[in-house]
Amino acid sequence: MKSYTEYLWFNTPRRKELVHITETVREIVRKSGIQEGFCLVSAMHITAGIIVNDYEPGLHQDIMEWLEKLAPEANYRHHATGETNGDAHLKRILVHHQVIIPVTKGELDLGPWEEIFYAEFDGQRRKRVVVKVMGE
Repeated sequence: MKSYTEYLWFNTPRRKELVHITETVREIVRKSGIQEGFCLVSAMHITAGIIVNDYEPGLHQDIMEWLEKLAPEANYRHHATGETNGDAHLKRILVHHQVIIPVTKGELDLGPWEEIFYAEFDGQRRKRVVVKVMGE
C-alpha cells in the first residue's frame, strides 16, 4: 500500500464560513498516482471541520443557521480560560473533523452532487487540513 500526503492552509477572512475544496482535493488524488483506495481529508484544528454535501448557497446558509441554533454564540464555561470560541468547538463536534472518500480509477468517487468543504467556525487565523491518499 502507498500513501501520499499534502497539507492545505486556510486563513479565512470571516470567523465562520464554508470553503469549497473539492477541486483541490481532486488534484491531490491525481498527483498521488493512487488508483484504488481512500482519501482522508481532516481538519487539524479543534474549531474547524470537513463537510461533504451539495454546493448550493441556500443549503450552506441553512447549515450555518442550524449550527448556530444548536451551538449559539454564548457565554460558555470554556470562556473562563480567556477564549471566546466555545461555540466553535461545539460546531466542530456536530460536523465532525474529517471524512474518508473512496478513490476509484484514480479519481475521487463522490456521489451525485457531493462536494467537499472546509468548515471554519473560528477563522481569521492560520489553520491546516491534511489530505492523505492511501491505496494502490
